[in-house]
Amino acid sequence: MKNYNNIENRVIEVSKYIMASRATIRNTAKVFGTSKSTIHRDMTKILPQLNPQIAEQVKNVLAYNKSIRHIRGGEALRIKKQKERMGITQYTS
Repeated sequence: MKNYNNIENRVIEVSKYIMASRATIRNTAKVFGTSKSTIHRDMTKILPQLNPQIAEQVKNVLAYNKSIRHIRGGEALRIKKQKERMGITQYTS
């Protein structure tokens, strides 16, 4: 986890990462070593005050991720069940 001098620097860096990688909140939180709640709050509450243009782009990425989450979940379940049928007991991503 990086030690940020101020919240604004973290928010801008996280927003750039989300736009570049189209990452989910969960993946972004893992990369930055912080909680999902912190990332979500930063992107929905703080970023619009700092930079509304970037906030709109991040909002679009997050909306896209939300719109396909049922597909990702179904795919993860399919892989899990497939591994269970093959006798692999531990599920790793």
